[in-house]
Amino acid sequence: MSVRVALHSRSFLERGLLLLVILIFLEGTVLTLGAASSPDISAQDNTGGHDHLDDHRGIAGSHVHPNYTKKAFPVLSLDYHHIQVPFEISLWVLLASLMKLGFHLIPQLSSIVPESCLLIVVGLLVGGLIKLAGEEVPPVLDSNLFFLCLLPPIILDAGYFLPIRPFMENIGTILMFAVVGTLWNAFFVGGLLYAVCQIEGTYLSQVELLPCLLFGSIISAVDPVAVLAVFEEIHINELLHILVFGESLLNDAVTVVLYHLFEEYSGAGEVTPMDVVLGVICFLIVSLGGIAVGAIYGILAAFTSRFTSHTRVIEPLFVFVYSYMAYLSAEMFHLSGIMALIACGAVMRPYVEANISHKSHTTVKYFLKMWSSVSETLIFIFLGVATVAGPHAWNWTFVSVTVILCLVSRVIGVVGLTFIINKFRIVKLTTKDQFIVAYGGLRGAIAFSLGYLLDKNLFPMRTMFLTAIITEIFFTVFVQGMTIKPLVDLLAVKKKQEAKRSINEEIHTQFLDHLLTGIEDICGHYGHHHWKDKLNRFNKKYIKKCLIAGERYKEPQLIAFYHKMEFKQAIELVESGGGVKLPSAVPSQVSMQNIQPKKLPPPVAERALPQFTKGREEEIRKILRSNLQKTRQRLRSYNRHTLVADPFEDGWNDFILKKQRLIELEKKVRLADSPSLPPPHPPPLNEFA
Repeated sequence: MSVRVALHSRSFLERGLLLLVILIFLEGTVLTLGAASSPDISAQDNTGGHDHLDDHRGIAGSHVHPNYTKKAFPVLSLDYHHIQVPFEISLWVLLASLMKLGFHLIPQLSSIVPESCLLIVVGLLVGGLIKLAGEEVPPVLDSNLFFLCLLPPIILDAGYFLPIRPFMENIGTILMFAVVGTLWNAFFVGGLLYAVCQIEGTYLSQVELLPCLLFGSIISAVDPVAVLAVFEEIHINELLHILVFGESLLNDAVTVVLYHLFEEYSGAGEVTPMDVVLGVICFLIVSLGGIAVGAIYGILAAFTSRFTSHTRVIEPLFVFVYSYMAYLSAEMFHLSGIMALIACGAVMRPYVEANISHKSHTTVKYFLKMWSSVSETLIFIFLGVATVAGPHAWNWTFVSVTVILCLVSRVIGVVGLTFIINKFRIVKLTTKDQFIVAYGGLRGAIAFSLGYLLDKNLFPMRTMFLTAIITEIFFTVFVQGMTIKPLVDLLAVKKKQEAKRSINEEIHTQFLDHLLTGIEDICGHYGHHHWKDKLNRFNKKYIKKCLIAGERYKEPQLIAFYHKMEFKQAIELVESGGGVKLPSAVPSQVSMQNIQPKKLPPPVAERALPQFTKGREEEIRKILRSNLQKTRQRLRSYNRHTLVADPFEDGWNDFILKKQRLIELEKKVRLADSPSLPPPHPPPLNEFA
């Protein structure tokens, strides 16, 4: 008992010391960042030029000014402005890392409050301390900083590790929520807000329709950063996670088009039917163009990684640079940068991972996780700091109606669209699923950055819009984000399975895919299983040969792998002292196959089932998946009146001849064994066909 008390007191003391260090660091950071927001460089401007001129004259040494006075050589000097920008960036990153470390050291707090809420509170405290110190709060959440530096790592991490199978299986539902749902939310919120503003007594009659629709398009989109931050903590099942997160990724194209459309025509005051047609065309160009740009850069990254076998150290660099180039290229043409990053990561991953080494794969994985985690932490901290920085224009009517309309439109949109979607889905979305999808529509820093980009001259209500956006973000992150986990537990919503699927499950999943493909071929119905099988065949026959180096595009065969395992077990048996010693050539073969000696195995009587390493288990999974029976493609539909033998089937005639010979042989054997019995009638030939 005394040992437990001592350990508990020691843990409490360590946490107290860590919090003390964080507070001391905050005190120094606040003063530094506050002073850096309004630097005084007048002294430097007045004296810096003379010092530089004097140094130049001293170095030349040929002409010395008669009034020049020699100064003592400075042993120690202070020049903060020289390192101001990188020093501030390092301070912010260090602050974010310390906050994340302190959050996870208190498990009781992390089980109640989401991490995003605490980070926003930290940002509010930092901004408040800067103001209390009498300094101006710096504009940390600048739109260029957010869209060009902080957002790409989070989207790349999500796109590179995107679960392709559940995403593609639910792509129709995701597109309905992302496109139709976002359009519904934008026009519902914007239209009703305009109607409320025209009511006498609200003092908002100067707000026009197009600015209200622009505000509705900004506030209606679900934010991927907020969804990732909250949904990863509640461990919701894969279906609901991919529905909400996929919607937050794909609604970027709708938001971009609506934003630019309403911003462009707010000055004109009207939108013609031709503008609507151009908006639809622009949506297709923005979305499909972003996907095309990302796919092109993904293919380039995969092709480049084919030639990196001699320079493994730069392999991760190509993944990051090509992805960022895809995002910047899409943003340059006002395409969807988020969809470009998603497409780039999803396209390059299977080919890049086949080319790069295991160490490079580990580097890519952990660097992306670290980079996205730091960016996410900084976004929420900067959001809190920007809230304190202001300015704000509070209007109770506008802000409260915005929060209510966002919640109501989300519920109506999800319920209405699910009613239509369930008519076409095999696995229906239940009432609990609809509630989680509607309640999980969180807003975040993307909406704030889009509102920050508005021109004050064109939109005089910009400050009120920003105040309403921040209020909606705080409501969704704090209220919905803090209550969604207890609601998930209360409703007994299915959680995510932490354990990896067994080999048996994967084999049966692949078997069902092949079975459904065969059924579609027999019925003459070209469904998504048929086209998926066609794409896999085309990928294996052409694309892999071009993008994967050497013979690595060919999957290992099951028999060869079995021989390799058998040989390895024989080596382990010899090393343990059992069996006959192998010749001297065996150690060289063992070293060539990178077989490392292991501990002595237990006796044969006590030996349990063999334990496989993760690498060997993954290789077995890949082999079993690749060696399943491939379905044969048929171009005709099934008809019992025209069921004939396939002339292209190999060995059909040999099969018929063997069956006939087998029947004749059985007749002779039966006649020889029992000559008194009459010979049995042979079965018709079509039974064997």
